[in-house]
Amino acid sequence: MKALVCRFMHATALVTTLALVGCAANQQQVDYTAFRESHPASILVLPPLNETLEVQASNAVLAQATYPLAESGYYVIPAAVMAETFHQNGLTTPADIQNVPAKKLRDIFGADAALYMTVTSYGSSYAVFASTAKVAIDATLVDLRSGAQLWSGRKELAESSNSGGGGIIGMLVSAVVSQIANTLSDRSFRIAGGANTLLLSAGQPNGLLYGPRSPKYQSQ
Repeated sequence: MKALVCRFMHATALVTTLALVGCAANQQQVDYTAFRESHPASILVLPPLNETLEVQASNAVLAQATYPLAESGYYVIPAAVMAETFHQNGLTTPADIQNVPAKKLRDIFGADAALYMTVTSYGSSYAVFASTAKVAIDATLVDLRSGAQLWSGRKELAESSNSGGGGIIGMLVSAVVSQIANTLSDRSFRIAGGANTLLLSAGQPNGLLYGPRSPKYQSQ
């Protein structure tokens, strides 16, 4: 009994090996001609479509999308204002909202461009001795004045946790502890923030251009 308790304590004290990996599909060089001609100064971020089984995925990504855009030099319509406006008009689902014509969005919010996003992966998957939390986001920026696509991108970010040492019992216990910790802390929410930052911060390879509020505006 004493030996089993010692094994359990050793397992729960194991240091988990973490690997944060950003993945992106091979992309062709982005053509910024339309983006530079448009000169968008304000962006409306629409609720992301959710292609995952996690109901919180859309809100988690939306909640962390405006900050990197603002830091990149754009005025971003506040998410609360956007959501309440659509709610007052009977639109509550991302699919219905993203189907609103560009001209109508322009008339309502006065924004120069809208960001359409889709969450294609969100959450943790578990193997016997390891777990991986992954978030993948697709995004497209559309000019609300002309309907032209200005930019599109995709970012995938994953964090892996592997049990190390301690024998079979130790690794099993460590895996259970890791799963409970992931559930309680919602590790995917934090990873979604990182994916948003990598995807929507200006200056990234094939990323958005800096907006007019940035000192780096028109430097690219």
